[in-house]
Amino acid sequence: MTTSTHHRTRPEVGGLRMDLLGIYLNDHLAGATAGAGRARFMARSHRDTPAAAPLRLLADEIAEDRASLLGLMRRLGVPERRYKTVAAGTAERLGRLKSNGRLLRPSPLTLVIELEFLRLGVKGKELGWRTLRSLAEADDRLDEQVLDQLIERAHRQTITLEGLRVGAARNVLLTG
Repeated sequence: MTTSTHHRTRPEVGGLRMDLLGIYLNDHLAGATAGAGRARFMARSHRDTPAAAPLRLLADEIAEDRASLLGLMRRLGVPERRYKTVAAGTAERLGRLKSNGRLLRPSPLTLVIELEFLRLGVKGKELGWRTLRSLAEADDRLDEQVLDQLIERAHRQTITLEGLRVGAARNVLLTG
């Protein structure tokens, strides 16, 4: 296919490349699915630790953020690609079976690694919201105020996760 043919056939709405935006949003939805699953799992797994309350709050917020992304996709007319979310959810559950140096019980490093994984996911989510925020002037279906709130919440989540991560790492890796 030549470049000129490609440009004539690409679907655009309000200046947005909806074909590429659909792929982008579905990739973020897959990440949100994995992140929400991991956050719920972590909140359950660490319910008897000092991290329990912040992990429960994070799990709830991450699930809400996933719902916000689905709502935004509906407003934009972007269909959910279920195969991506199913694959991401399955991969997250399989990731729980990872080798951690212990056969029958979790390694002391498990919480540190899980917090790092979740922090990376939240940072990716924040970048996704920032990308959409940069497109809001081109399409009034993207609410700048809502996106600003989602960006701020992701930033707060990153700070919370970093505090938990540093505390867990110090607890596991320092002697005495």
